[in-house]
Amino acid sequence: MDLLTVNDQQGAYPNSYYAATTRHLAPFAAAKGRITCDVCVIGGGYMGLSTALHLAQRGYDVVLLDAQRVGFGASGRNGGQIGQGQRLDQDELETLAGALTARALWDIGRQAVDLVRDLARSDLVEAKVHPGIIHADHKHRYCKHSRDYAAKLNDSYGYDLIRYLDQEELRYLVNSPAYCSGTLDTGAGHIHPLAFAFGLARMAKAAGVRIYEQSQVTELEYKTPAIARTAEADIIASHIVLGCNGYLGHLQPDVANHVMPLNNYIIATEPLSPEQQENILRNNYAVADSKFVVNYFRFSDDHRLLFGGTESYGYKFPTDISAAVQKPMLETFPQLKGTRIDYAWGGTLGITMNRMPHFARLSGNVLSLSGFSGHGLAIATLAGQIAAETIAGQAERFDIMANLPSPRFPGGTALRSPLMVLAMLWYSLRDKI
Repeated sequence: MDLLTVNDQQGAYPNSYYAATTRHLAPFAAAKGRITCDVCVIGGGYMGLSTALHLAQRGYDVVLLDAQRVGFGASGRNGGQIGQGQRLDQDELETLAGALTARALWDIGRQAVDLVRDLARSDLVEAKVHPGIIHADHKHRYCKHSRDYAAKLNDSYGYDLIRYLDQEELRYLVNSPAYCSGTLDTGAGHIHPLAFAFGLARMAKAAGVRIYEQSQVTELEYKTPAIARTAEADIIASHIVLGCNGYLGHLQPDVANHVMPLNNYIIATEPLSPEQQENILRNNYAVADSKFVVNYFRFSDDHRLLFGGTESYGYKFPTDISAAVQKPMLETFPQLKGTRIDYAWGGTLGITMNRMPHFARLSGNVLSLSGFSGHGLAIATLAGQIAAETIAGQAERFDIMANLPSPRFPGGTALRSPLMVLAMLWYSLRDKI
């Protein structure tokens, strides 16, 4: 089975709230014949679009290929949260990589959020960044960590935009009995993710990028120049950048040993009144909780609650996504019982064993940047800028990311899914204890 088509129609966006509420791009033609360029970028999500844009702005002749449509994958289906830092907390990064590297990773995370804000200011990006993400603790044993972590970022990292929320203040902001404390980060934010992806595509096209859709790469030749082959085209390029993430398939086995696909699901309620919205979530903040299988939610600009949760590791989405996601939504907000669900959709992201991105130089002129593990809106966008500067000869930020430990999944691609299912059963049990 092919993740590109097993849950979706070829050439069509999913029936998501995002696809229904943004101005679509005209389709791009498929690649045909022999095409030459400086750089061939494979994958039209945030990473690929940002790579193509930043290379074109540097004067490179860039071809971007997408097997479906630009923004078709996780970049157009996610929760829209623009989180600070990396997927791991700074405490964990200091243990993983040491204090100096952890500080460099924090700076990279800050740069990622700043880049999204800067790009979103373009007239070609028809989406607005809304400030504020709350991290909500679902167990009392996490309260001390949240208080200490906010203080650490304030004192050790000079970041004064995050603060601790006690139970009373958290309940005022997030009217749910499920949470006992948390943090509020007003330097983070949220955005319409598909509109942002479309904006990047418009910017890339305006900068001169040649974009081809429905052009799945089936073979790579690692030589100079390198070749990317589709069913109807050979793209000959001085450099190739892979940005396939969860949709890599069998194109690059070594990357697939480090990055595996995971399915996640979101629902959108009917529009609520402003009063109903305030009874759920004040100040239009986004929220992600402390569960291992994270619940995340925010309101759309037209007052719908967008609630994400539940995961699966097989190829197929559940037959009833709405019912699967309503369960954690109603556990979190019992007052929403009886609320109509207007949209329900799934998407496939790429995760790594340690939840840190996997950056790799596959040969002298072929790069891969993927495995953003649910933290990709900002980091994947910055990864494109990093890929562009690396090709231009400045690899400092690339090397910081590429030198991080990146363990392979046990059992390779054949056994990674069943082993992850067993691990997830344990962690979901731990969430309930």
